[in-house]
Amino acid sequence: MFLAARMHSVFSVFARRSFRGGVTIFLTVFLGVASAADREIDWLELMPEEDLNLLESMPEIVHEGDGPPTLPDEIMTGRVVPDMDGVSGKIPGFVVPLKTTEDMRILEFFLVPYYGACIHVPPPPPNQIIHVKYKEGFTLEALYDPVWVEGTLVVESTENDIATSSYSVVAEKVERYQQ
Repeated sequence: MFLAARMHSVFSVFARRSFRGGVTIFLTVFLGVASAADREIDWLELMPEEDLNLLESMPEIVHEGDGPPTLPDEIMTGRVVPDMDGVSGKIPGFVVPLKTTEDMRILEFFLVPYYGACIHVPPPPPNQIIHVKYKEGFTLEALYDPVWVEGTLVVESTENDIATSSYSVVAEKVERYQQ
């Protein structure tokens, strides 16, 4: 009887510690996943310091003539921030459709930081363009409606007739932007 009581007591302590440890591990993992999904990525985080310095010292862009204004070559190199590779979170932006379905669901697009980029004005630097694939697709009422894109950033170059991007995301979620 004494041995049974002692074993029960040891088991109870072990079970409580295991339970607390399990809860701690569960909460750490769960909250870690929740906070990664809630992390807002700022567009400027995608630019290396060298490019940020160039951007700050760049003269005002003047549009003259028939063609679109262009950005200086030294900022269009596509340099990246290697530490952003594999970062999960969400980032707001505007959609430049690349691939749609017959019912106009957008499956693939460039995400850009401001409306009209790649269409009405020169494209932003490649490190300010994210190539997004979203298997489910989504619709927009208008291209000037911003969206949130949630997923994991990958340092990967994509080039087409519209622009070149330095980052890509396979989106887990795309939703209308709301603050």
